[in-house]
Amino acid sequence: MSAVRLLLHRAAGRTPPGAQYCREAGGGSVQVLIPLERPGGPRGAQGRATAIACGLLGALLFFVLGCVLGAMGRRGAPQGCSGPQTELLAAGGNEEGVVLRPPGEPPLYWADLRGLLQRELSPQRLNARVRRASEGPHPPGSAQAQALAQWVLAELGACGLDRAWTDSHYVGLPRPHRLHPNMLLRLDPWGGILEQLPLEDPEAYCPYSAPGNATGRLVYAHYGRPEDLAALRTAGADPYGHLVLVRVGEISFAEKVANAEAAGARGVLIYPDPADIPQDPPSLGLPPDTAVYGHVHLGSGDPYSPGFPSFNQTQFPPLRSLGLPQIPAQPISAATAARLLRTLTGPEAPRGWWGRLPAVPYHLGLGDPGVQVHLDVHNVKVTTLISNVFGCLQGRLEPDHYVIVGAQRDSLGPGAARAGVGTAVLLELTQALAAMVRHGFQLRRSLLFVSWDAGDFGSVGSTEWLEGYFSVLHLKAVAYISLDNAVLGEGGGPAPGFSGDGCWGSRMPGFSGRGPALSPRNPPGDDKFIARTSPLLVSLIESIIKQVDSPSRSSQSIYEQVTASGRHWISEVIRPLPMESSAYAFTAFGGVPAVEFSFVEEARPYPFLSTRADTYARLEAALGGRLPAVAEAVAEVVGHLLIRLSHDRILPLDYSCYGDVLLQHLAPLGRHEAQLQVRGLTLGWLYSARGDLARAGEQLRRDVLGSDEGNERLTRGFNLRIMRVEFSFLSPYVAPTETPFRHVLYGRGPHTLPALVAALARLPPAGTPAAPMDRDGDSDRELRRRLALLTWTLQAAANALAGNLWDMGSGF
Repeated sequence: MSAVRLLLHRAAGRTPPGAQYCREAGGGSVQVLIPLERPGGPRGAQGRATAIACGLLGALLFFVLGCVLGAMGRRGAPQGCSGPQTELLAAGGNEEGVVLRPPGEPPLYWADLRGLLQRELSPQRLNARVRRASEGPHPPGSAQAQALAQWVLAELGACGLDRAWTDSHYVGLPRPHRLHPNMLLRLDPWGGILEQLPLEDPEAYCPYSAPGNATGRLVYAHYGRPEDLAALRTAGADPYGHLVLVRVGEISFAEKVANAEAAGARGVLIYPDPADIPQDPPSLGLPPDTAVYGHVHLGSGDPYSPGFPSFNQTQFPPLRSLGLPQIPAQPISAATAARLLRTLTGPEAPRGWWGRLPAVPYHLGLGDPGVQVHLDVHNVKVTTLISNVFGCLQGRLEPDHYVIVGAQRDSLGPGAARAGVGTAVLLELTQALAAMVRHGFQLRRSLLFVSWDAGDFGSVGSTEWLEGYFSVLHLKAVAYISLDNAVLGEGGGPAPGFSGDGCWGSRMPGFSGRGPALSPRNPPGDDKFIARTSPLLVSLIESIIKQVDSPSRSSQSIYEQVTASGRHWISEVIRPLPMESSAYAFTAFGGVPAVEFSFVEEARPYPFLSTRADTYARLEAALGGRLPAVAEAVAEVVGHLLIRLSHDRILPLDYSCYGDVLLQHLAPLGRHEAQLQVRGLTLGWLYSARGDLARAGEQLRRDVLGSDEGNERLTRGFNLRIMRVEFSFLSPYVAPTETPFRHVLYGRGPHTLPALVAALARLPPAGTPAAPMDRDGDSDRELRRRLALLTWTLQAAANALAGNLWDMGSGF
């Protein structure tokens, strides 16, 4: 007990008795004074033993008291437990930190925050907002579109944001001529009119089709893919000099027209086949007399100001996008297509090309030279004022870094699935997250909520804004999340660009998503979740869908539902970004990682997308009354993503993934190693750049793990390096005005890695004399140049991730 008395004396600041005979013992920061007997004292060995025992007992008691006092001082702080009730929101790139709260308030646990988000989301409000946003057609520049923009601005303002505003652009949008509607005729051998074929809806047209007329025989070209047109030439039905009839699906309208033009066709007709889009009206099918519309600009944004913004003060130079077609194109209904197909003779179409039009023999055409068609397109360009609507919640520590979420607002038809659901989810998320901030959740980074205009014309509103702020966005924008086509939007089909084991493959973007009728793996009524995304977001998406319930199977998470068949979740969920998505321009043009989510009916594709029949009533009926529940699931997935991206201390982007992605893209080049060697070329430098990128990612990971979490300057430096990863894959060697999609993996043009693979595939086999220039203009000198520039772009990406000059690769 003497040791305890000494401890109490010391705690009171008094000198303990016998202090002149004391010495310190113990370890760490806890020290105990043990009194010693004077040499030769009366106790002898027994006294010394008693003193040592009392000292040890006192040390133990002091240790226990310290633990108890420490636990009391830490009451309410996170305990580091991993159970579901104590899981905490990410503060350092994982889920082990404390949610930012005002000083003095208890911390929010991740489970609490998930519950708060769910409580703030209202299915009833979502349903009402979908109704309001899809009351009728509201094309850009119309009075209906202006009223809807004002409603969205008022809704954002009522959410209690830090700021809400609009910005406007004057753009050139094609519209049908009011006095001269487009026309389709069937002619006799002498040019006389046999019949005028019905174009039932004058508002169903192809924006950016070349105006003018085309006359010629008709060729059936399946989906209009390059392989389809090559098969026509092999079968003796070359489309050169003729018009082609193609089906909706597999690739975008713009790609169909570009492929037909490259094959020498004079014009294109696009129709929905019942094999791709259900057309039995009693069962919520597309009416046979309804056409599906879509723009045909092979690009995004205003094609009359390519690569730069169409702001009000801009003086437009006489420029045109290289993606504008030079031939006319027109959508037609299945009923009109059936009348044309019944007149075709010539070779029978391959069995896989047959559709489901009733009483239609599918022939390729050109069998009867006397039957011709004549197409007249009179669309006119109209200068139109469009308005994007913005709202902002500012972050506390990195307010100049933005997480952007956006949705298309306009529609040529009612656009319930195309734009209405996305607009409703955008407003619901804005209201929910603003309420969470009022309840004490603090954002590290800013959230930017955007309602885009002119989306039906090729993401014009979003791309013009992106072009206007391109020089700073790679330093400001963390990621972009698109809400377009969020429920029953385009989707389905296999996962192009991904292998069955979950590896990211090498196919270029361009997957349309509206493909052939699917054979369901899941029961009817199941919602298939699809994410079209940059690789940087794949790991984050996986962690989120493990925490969100499926809207059709409440007992399972989305992850559990998609993996129930035993397939890898990536092959079931992940898709590359298609060009027609607003998210594509953010990644391929702006160098910002982006994603677009959709829930689609796997058993029965939604047939009304991009038609004037896309109404709230049909969308609600197609979902069997589950529209609010499915829309809420989308909002919850996106809400989780926004919370993580706006809160985590270290951005939860998988910056090391591109090492594996590049391996997948480089694999096809190995087949051409011998052809390169005979030209004195090697792939060694490409693989070296890939290795530098992988090593830089691993080094950054180690630096982050070993860093001081309280060092904000260091944290900001890490995040800037992560934000520049996607941007560093934009080739600096091509001009944005001529080649806007500069991403070397997912862009379009000769600067891309897939284009290099295609060029190598055209080389003559090793051992045969090399031609001075192949048929596509790829000389050996040009091949060397493309290989060198691509290699240095990849090396520059590795250097950007490395950060410090002394850590960068110098092998060149």
